[in-house]
Amino acid sequence: MRHLRLVENTKEHDMTVKIAFASNDRRLVNQHFGAAEAFAIFEISETDSRLVEVAEFIETAMDGHEGKLAAKVELLEGCAAVYCNAVGASAIQQLLAKGIQPMRVDEGSAIDGLIGGLQKNMQSEPPLWLAKHLKRPAVADHFAADEEWQE
Repeated sequence: MRHLRLVENTKEHDMTVKIAFASNDRRLVNQHFGAAEAFAIFEISETDSRLVEVAEFIETAMDGHEGKLAAKVELLEGCAAVYCNAVGASAIQQLLAKGIQPMRVDEGSAIDGLIGGLQKNMQSEPPLWLAKHLKRPAVADHFAADEEWQE
């Protein structure tokens, strides 16, 4: 596994979250979690976002090898969520155990658009999983992140 870390700007934001996107071009969500070639990790505040890290993986075959999943989950530790096109049951369990909310979106969803939606949520009433990371009260959420997510 090859991991490239971009230099972080040290500017502090009041309330920020790190969100990962399974993407091989840093513009679109276009990867299945387990077979992701790369993750673009953004730090997002209510008014700003910036790419802080890119992780690229050499082996991407979907062979169900748990070691690869564990390495990806570990790499994303500290992220509030990961957006991808699909995610398997084992990966969902591992992500939720680390406090990372898996988010399935359609292939080709624009990262900028997803970030914009998150920022709107941050400014008003964030869903429970996001509120936990912002350490703010949440809107009543009928589908709490603590509940088991099944495919």
